[in-house]
Amino acid sequence: MGGAGFPTAKKIQSGLQRTEILILNAAECEPYITADDRLMQDFAQEVIEGINILKHVLKPKLTIIGIEDNKPEAIKALEMAAADEDIVIRVIPTKYPSGGEKQLIKILTNLEVPVGGIPADIGLMVQNIGSAYAIKRAVCNGEPLVERVVTLTGKTFKKPRNVWALIGTPVQALLDEFGYKADKKSQRLIMGGPMMGFTLPHANVPITKTANCILAPTFREIDPRSHEIACIRCSQCAEACPASLLPQQLQWYAKSQEYDKCEELNLKDCIECGACAFVCPSEIPLVQYYRQAKAEIRTRKAESEAAERAKVRFEEKKARLERDKAERENRFKKAADDRRKQMKSSGGDDAIAAAIERVKAQKAGADTTSEVKPAVAAAIARAKAKQAEAAKQGQAEPDNSEMAKLREERKRQARERKAQKATDSNAVENDAGTTEQDPKKAAIAAALARAKAKKAAQQQTAKSAGDVESNEQSAKRDAVAAAIARAKARKEASQAETSSSESESPATETGDAKKAAVAAAIARAKARKKSTQAEAPEVDSETVAPESDDPKKAAVAAAIARAKARKQATQAETPEVDSETAAPESDDPKKAAVAAAVARAKARKQAAQADTPEAESETAAPESDDPKKAAVAAAIARAKARKQAAQADTPEAESEAATPELDDPKKAIVAAAVARAKARKQAAQDDTPEADSETAAPESDDPKQAAVAAAIARAKARKQAAQAEAPEVDSQTTASDSNSPETEDPKKAAVAAAIARAKARKLEQEKNKENN
Repeated sequence: MGGAGFPTAKKIQSGLQRTEILILNAAECEPYITADDRLMQDFAQEVIEGINILKHVLKPKLTIIGIEDNKPEAIKALEMAAADEDIVIRVIPTKYPSGGEKQLIKILTNLEVPVGGIPADIGLMVQNIGSAYAIKRAVCNGEPLVERVVTLTGKTFKKPRNVWALIGTPVQALLDEFGYKADKKSQRLIMGGPMMGFTLPHANVPITKTANCILAPTFREIDPRSHEIACIRCSQCAEACPASLLPQQLQWYAKSQEYDKCEELNLKDCIECGACAFVCPSEIPLVQYYRQAKAEIRTRKAESEAAERAKVRFEEKKARLERDKAERENRFKKAADDRRKQMKSSGGDDAIAAAIERVKAQKAGADTTSEVKPAVAAAIARAKAKQAEAAKQGQAEPDNSEMAKLREERKRQARERKAQKATDSNAVENDAGTTEQDPKKAAIAAALARAKAKKAAQQQTAKSAGDVESNEQSAKRDAVAAAIARAKARKEASQAETSSSESESPATETGDAKKAAVAAAIARAKARKKSTQAEAPEVDSETVAPESDDPKKAAVAAAIARAKARKQATQAETPEVDSETAAPESDDPKKAAVAAAVARAKARKQAAQADTPEAESETAAPESDDPKKAAVAAAIARAKARKQAAQADTPEAESEAATPELDDPKKAIVAAAVARAKARKQAAQDDTPEADSETAAPESDDPKQAAVAAAIARAKARKQAAQAEAPEVDSQTTASDSNSPETEDPKKAAVAAAIARAKARKLEQEKNKENN
């Protein structure tokens, strides 16, 4: 119940068996506080009983009650209660802070507690009067500490008094009950006395065991204003300090947070009496600095102790782990030694060595029992026998020819198996492809097969003939389709001029003209082919198209082959035409395009001279979006053109020498120029302006398409040239060809051909207007 609030039981335990003097602190030295004074006046007998209990526990040699001389009524009450007790009541002068523990010991016994020590170190024990009263109630009455005497003082109370207050009671409840009237200028509440008390933050703070006073002063009673200025080093604080400390230096170090220096100056011995701050002329709140420094020192000390405990725990754990590890190693070592001793005593070897030997034996048995192929085993046996024989004869290198032969045989068998697998897979793919084809594809495949058979027969009879240009790239089928479209346009123009074309193509009046035309063309082609096979078995090698993996390309090639077969049949009937061969193809796309345009113009002029409208109606096949159908239609159109030419029966064509097929682009250009010159001369001789109406088809933007179109046009031009009766053209052809600018520059030739086609279109338009 004292000012510091140390637990009574802990203090008694610390002084057991070593307390010589028991001191009861009844010197309530701080102003305003009268709680212990009033307690001694009213309950002096209970206080003496509590002191007797302490004497019984500590068994001191001397018991002293120290009380100030400003409490005469309390002194009289104690003397009366302790008349028959071995207790000395000592009255001391009233001087602040003589109520402090160390100060009271110094006054009563002239002994000093050592720095950092406690009174029990010098055989002393100090207890408070309130603590003695609580001991009596606890031991004799069995009552816990639930209340204490509290002084309510200050001029804001109507009547200052001491009251019994339950521990935990809010201060505001006491103020409301006992006539508190707050000061208007400064509403301040202090728990404790004016020197060592502290200002409460609010009125809801509870009463504790050490709360012996609630001071509520007015503004004039205790001025709260503080104007701290610099220290003037007057040393009044050092003179007023009851602990003989150096408050000025302690304040410097506490303010700069040099707590080690504060501990060296014994800051811990400060009782926070506030005497230094009370006498300071600079109004420096020294006690506040000391309290803050003490709190920080306690915090750091607690952290340091916690870190030290953690370090100790870590070191102990580490030592324990190392100890356990050593014990395990020793245990394992001991067990191994015991096993070795047991094995030696039983006459056996080490268990590990025995296990290794067993594994080796098992591996050797597995090697001997492994299966070996008979051929390999025989070869190995022969090789070993030869090696042994060579070793007997002293040869350094044995003969390994048998092993080499065996390896070669295995490689040969592997190659054969691989080739067989590839053949089987191709056969499966071919079978799957043939089964999935539709009737049209089947017909094309059959035509390809027949063409292959013809080619085989032709290769035996005529080795010198070359193959016809095949469809080397998939884009050529688009060129064929474009040529068919142009032919269709020309056919429609011819149908407008002549009505006889209607009788030639009755299938166009049906619901599906395209399909009917294709079916009719296929039937005619089959009939012609059968007659050709019977009459001309020696067909040229050019009739067979090269084998293609692409079905579309194969269809185009088949159509070309059938057309050539028909041509061969026609040649058999008209031997005069046999000398006509294909013009050389040009490898240059631009040159080929120019030659194609010239050839097409020449063919149109020849057709106009023949005055056969039936041929015009048959020149174009029905337009088809399918490349296969387009190829078939193109073949049909070419066959019709050849048939019409054969009907003309012009023996004069015998004198026309065919130009051999050439692979050189320059030669192809020369041949194209010759054809153009012939066409111009024929047009001049016939003087038929109607022939100009036949326009050339627009050039293809695609070089591949242009090349295909050029090849087709050259074939037509050659056939028409054979019909023409112009044997004398040959002499002029060379001259015109040598002077032609087109043979020198393909671009200029293309420009000239385009101009010619424009003129032809204009004449055709005028002719159509006249007919309408």
